[in-house]
Amino acid sequence: MRFFHLSDLHIGKQLCNYNLKTNQEAVLSQIVAQAKEKCPDVILICGDIFDRAVPSGEAYTVFDRFLQELASLQPQIPVLIIAGNHDNAQRLNYASSFLEKHQIYLSASAPVQQEERLKKIVLSDEYGEVNFYLLPFLKPGYVRHLFPDGKICDYESAVRAVLEREEIDYGKRNVLLSHQFYTNSGQALERCDSEQPVLSVGGLENIDASVVENFDYVALGHIHGAQMVKFPYIRYCGTPLKYSASEEHHQKSITMVTLWQKDAGATVDVIPLTPVQEVRRERGLLQEVIARANEKNRHDFLSVTLTDEKEPYHPREQLEEVYDYLLEVRIDNTRTRNLMRGQEEREFSMRPMELFACFYQEMQGQPLTAQEEHFIETLLDEGGEEL
Repeated sequence: MRFFHLSDLHIGKQLCNYNLKTNQEAVLSQIVAQAKEKCPDVILICGDIFDRAVPSGEAYTVFDRFLQELASLQPQIPVLIIAGNHDNAQRLNYASSFLEKHQIYLSASAPVQQEERLKKIVLSDEYGEVNFYLLPFLKPGYVRHLFPDGKICDYESAVRAVLEREEIDYGKRNVLLSHQFYTNSGQALERCDSEQPVLSVGGLENIDASVVENFDYVALGHIHGAQMVKFPYIRYCGTPLKYSASEEHHQKSITMVTLWQKDAGATVDVIPLTPVQEVRRERGLLQEVIARANEKNRHDFLSVTLTDEKEPYHPREQLEEVYDYLLEVRIDNTRTRNLMRGQEEREFSMRPMELFACFYQEMQGQPLTAQEEHFIETLLDEGGEEL
């Protein structure tokens, strides 16, 4: 059985206030064209369909057109979709019953009632049946009430418990769609600046890949760079577009998987995707960066770091004369490095309460109230006594 593995479309996303609609429509059209040419048996989309929980009307239109184009292909290709952490379950699940008539299957939320189970889609090929289990993004609190014995204490125990209650027959071929943060014994994955930052205390968000290693293929979403986790068949496919300068050297692609008979493994191939505009970094003296502009690269999304010791006059304005899409302009010289070093030293010497107050101000855009400050001081004092 052959299938496309996609994730993290982030339809509606902007790149430093630049609208990406044209770029996203172009890459989605390439996916449709490749589906028409390669004729996969099924297409998997593993979460973060939209970039925000309340998508714009424009974002809905882009996704609707994408689904219509896929549904119009002959022979018709089933499409399996799960929600990611950016998606709103209720909004994504709208019209799901109607979509199933066109072989588009959505799973927007984890089981809520005791009688509910994961959505399971069974497809067949020359080797027999393949069971596709759709596991949308979940937090421990979403499913804790299903396990009154108190076994749910973190993300890993939540996913493990949800999968165990499915009583999956691993003697058959099984594929899992999941949108979570999986690691190999806690080893760091390649992360991108475009991924939503998550405050994870003690690695509670991590799920060890051993939880899902009995599946024949695990189609993952959440991480924006394509990579495997522990085994080649447990894989993040990455985003179809570059959504930050940190992805400059990524080759975005469709992950195409061929699943053979049971215990024969899976073959993974990549189909390159070509962006309308590249996302690049430029570094050097202002005049050097300006001199490197040409008709081919001047329309790229550009992050610039200038190294002039004597900071130039209005550098952004000068750069905008030759580059159309500036994401940011940074200065990296002796003065800025000294300022940064001083800031790090100041933060290192700050009291825990001062650090928390700065963090709160940055996250909430407002200072702590006197009552909140007293509450945090009390917690810190109690914590210090326990240590």
